[in-house]
Amino acid sequence: MILNKLLPPSRYKHAMAAAALGLGLGLGLLGAGTALAQAQPSPAWMQPLPHNVVQLSATARQQARQDWLTLTLTQRVQGTDPAALQRQLSRSVEAALQQLRPQVRSGEFELSSGGFSLLPRHNAEGQIVGWHGSAEVLVQGRDLAALAAVPAQVRGLSVSQMQFTLSPQARQQLEAGVRSAAIERFRASAQLVARDFGFGGYSLREVTISAAEPEFAGRPRLMMAAQARLDAAEVALPAEPGSEWVHITVSGAVQLQ
Repeated sequence: MILNKLLPPSRYKHAMAAAALGLGLGLGLLGAGTALAQAQPSPAWMQPLPHNVVQLSATARQQARQDWLTLTLTQRVQGTDPAALQRQLSRSVEAALQQLRPQVRSGEFELSSGGFSLLPRHNAEGQIVGWHGSAEVLVQGRDLAALAAVPAQVRGLSVSQMQFTLSPQARQQLEAGVRSAAIERFRASAQLVARDFGFGGYSLREVTISAAEPEFAGRPRLMMAAQARLDAAEVALPAEPGSEWVHITVSGAVQLQ
């Protein structure tokens, strides 16, 4: 009625049409907002808490004979001329690599250079009074007899570390079997718990599979004096592998049904 009094008839009709359109758009947006609010999931704090959920874990383990040997051959030098020391280390490493390359076989006898360092030595006043350096050659693989004979073949480097482990292939195969056993134990435990509580079964809510750090039984150690010169003795290195345990744990939550 107010628009009719203040506006001419032609403009009054346009104003009424615009008002009707605005009202329609407002109602449409209101309806869309209501539908969107209904479609969105409720926040986590509004969800009902799960019932009859049980936390379980199961572990399986298996022992295997170690079949992978890693030897670290090291040369250590010291002096006052760092360039001369670097050349000496480089020549020793290159000579060892050339000596051992003909024996390289993938997975059986693998060869690579290792760490290389050359550092200054300081006196109490902080002045450089000399240099000391070291270089490494790594040999590893499954051919234990060939690897044990390396110290007698290489001149200028000594064995500084020896370690037995499982080869990558053996570890992968062993872990697959232990993982299957752990999963089967988890499933059997879940079914037993469901039955004891009077339920017919269960559904899996979440699960985690983890492997523990390797556990060694009778890890072999290199018995020698500090930096003993085994290369000068011209004898094969006595090496006997030990055993290693692989542990797999399956843990998670199940809902009894």
